[in-house]
Amino acid sequence: MTESSPTAAVLIIGDEVLSGRTQDTNLTAIARFLAALGIDLLEARTVGDREAQIVEALNALRAGHDYVFTTGGIGPTHDDITAEAVAAAFGVDLPEHPAALALLERRYGDRLNAARRRMARIPEGGTLIANPVTDAPGFQIGNVFVMAGVPKIMTAMLEDVARRLRKGAVVHARTVRVTGVGEGDVADLLTAAAAANRDLSFGSYPFGAGTVGEIGTNLVVRGRDEAAVEAAVERLRADLAAAGIADVLT
Repeated sequence: MTESSPTAAVLIIGDEVLSGRTQDTNLTAIARFLAALGIDLLEARTVGDREAQIVEALNALRAGHDYVFTTGGIGPTHDDITAEAVAAAFGVDLPEHPAALALLERRYGDRLNAARRRMARIPEGGTLIANPVTDAPGFQIGNVFVMAGVPKIMTAMLEDVARRLRKGAVVHARTVRVTGVGEGDVADLLTAAAAANRDLSFGSYPFGAGTVGEIGTNLVVRGRDEAAVEAAVERLRADLAAAGIADVLT
């Protein structure tokens, strides 16, 4: 929202997400994580388990944003190709990382077969991201953070990621809830409010269905200047009241 605020993108990797077999929840978790740090998540893409597609998307995203977060494709199976793709994107080799191998040896012992050992491969120059759930690490290279696709593991990895990020000013958000009216009934008011407060973000989000009284619209005001957000909300509420529209501030 401001030039000084870091920007980020998410790259979700996996055929299982594109097929509908797996419902992605990582994007929501990352978005909330970044919002708390004042980092603007501006873009998200989903690609399949195809190296060329991953490389193309990753190179575009890392060139356009301060940070890129990838999820998925770093497990032990043949279709876990994210490490290969990231190495290709950066033009580096993919050796076994001694510290990653040591973590896996300690966890699996004599059960560390060739498949599990694949998880010790880290692009040259990468640093490990701790995985307190299953030990198999993610990694950071440049401005790219490569994490697991399993939500519980991915979320746990964020703890190690947070300390590496440049933080921005947190975005404040307030919601004005109006019932019995749809977006079209409040569109002009919201447009006018946005025109009068160009440093803030205004959004409308309808809810419900059916007869009047079961529908409504949430009007959300966002911005980094908390006082400006509060002033805009109060002005919006006054405009709604003048138009005969009742609201509830949440």
